[in-house]
Amino acid sequence: MRVLVRPAEPADFAAVARLTVAAYEADGQLKGESGYAEVLADVSGRAAHGRILIAVDPATGQVLGTVTFVLPGSRYAEMCGPGEAEFRMLAVDPAAQGRGAGAALVEACVAEATELACTALVICVRAGHAEPAHWLYQRRGFVRVPEQDWSPLPGVDLLALRLALTAAPPGRDDSGCGSADREE
Repeated sequence: MRVLVRPAEPADFAAVARLTVAAYEADGQLKGESGYAEVLADVSGRAAHGRILIAVDPATGQVLGTVTFVLPGSRYAEMCGPGEAEFRMLAVDPAAQGRGAGAALVEACVAEATELACTALVICVRAGHAEPAHWLYQRRGFVRVPEQDWSPLPGVDLLALRLALTAAPPGRDDSGCGSADREE
């Protein structure tokens, strides 16, 4: 199936919020969590500090998935450093899984980071959850960075993954990542 990835617009935010919470609930990632569903549902808050991308079915316009792309120093950046970009809260509608939306969103993040001359793209994934997601990242070339694993709450263990990107073009250093006339 063909999937179109585009920036989310405010009119998409309610659908993005519902989808993200539903995907995390279906995956069992909200059990015992206090307040994270509200963070996931706050799409306008995330959009103010990052870039919300959505995967849509081009025939119907239905939102199939979403991801938040952020740069170092932004409110939602958890582990990216200078010259790196990060994506967070990748979610695919449980009814749309297996249709390529997740892979399309990852590729859009890789393209965005490459366009910004970032040297790497990073993500944290929850240990013990979302095996298909782990496989997606591994297949794309992300590698584990165990020294960057961390735990924001007891019982929530996050595994660090990193994808090295082509070096920045000549004349542009790592600090150029994110400075291409974009406000985050």
